[in-house]
Amino acid sequence: MHLLAARPGAVSDGTEAVDLAQSPGDIVVLSAADTELACLATAQASLGDDVPTLRLASLLHLDHPMSVDLYVEQTVAAARLVVVRLLGGRAYWPYGVEQVAATCRERDIPVAFLPGDDQPDPELNGWSTVSADAGHRLWQYMVHGGVDNAVQFLRHAAALIGRGNGWREPSPLLRAGLYCPDKGMVDLETLRATWTAGWPRAAIVFYRALVQAGNLAAVDALIRSLTMRRIDPLPVFVASLKDPVAAATLCRVLAEAPADVVLNATGF
Repeated sequence: MHLLAARPGAVSDGTEAVDLAQSPGDIVVLSAADTELACLATAQASLGDDVPTLRLASLLHLDHPMSVDLYVEQTVAAARLVVVRLLGGRAYWPYGVEQVAATCRERDIPVAFLPGDDQPDPELNGWSTVSADAGHRLWQYMVHGGVDNAVQFLRHAAALIGRGNGWREPSPLLRAGLYCPDKGMVDLETLRATWTAGWPRAAIVFYRALVQAGNLAAVDALIRSLTMRRIDPLPVFVASLKDPVAAATLCRVLAEAPADVVLNATGF
């Protein structure tokens, strides 16, 4: 058996054990969704230094039993709260669930096993030790997605370990809506206030999934580029142009604020 150091961007196929060599932190979050982990990292960075330490790891690197054992021993065992998101339930990561649960119970570390999608999983609830309300709330932050919900996820997680109580309930993410850098979801009047009279207007249509993941760097860059060229941006996110609610929302926005050009970044 070989033991490898994990490399960023590499995915283990389960034939080799890897050592993530991740130092302990107050809150540990495990997920197979890289976009979700990236969103939490962005949220953590926005909170500054006076927050619990956070450790994020991909389940794709923890397929081998020895990888699990090393990570549990080095990182999970020293945590104050552990959250695991599992698409496919316990069957997706059975050995990991058993080892994380056993260590957390032995060391009295609160642990939440959450579904990786928007469908409840009673079996995972049975492996969790956080309260049902806390587990459901943490799950809903992830279901709705977006940096704001990720921030509230971390604030609520901090409260669960006695570090503050300034959190809000999860905010549903609309099927379609308007976006503004540094402001997130906005209404049309707020967006109009950023425009300059006499400038042409470019509608930017992009996927809601980018908002969910907080993966908006490309959209922000396009908005900045248009503004530098004296063009007012009209950014609209949609679940899909095949989604009736999203399509109707886009039609309403373009009727209320006609665009001179439409830049569509969705596939069809």
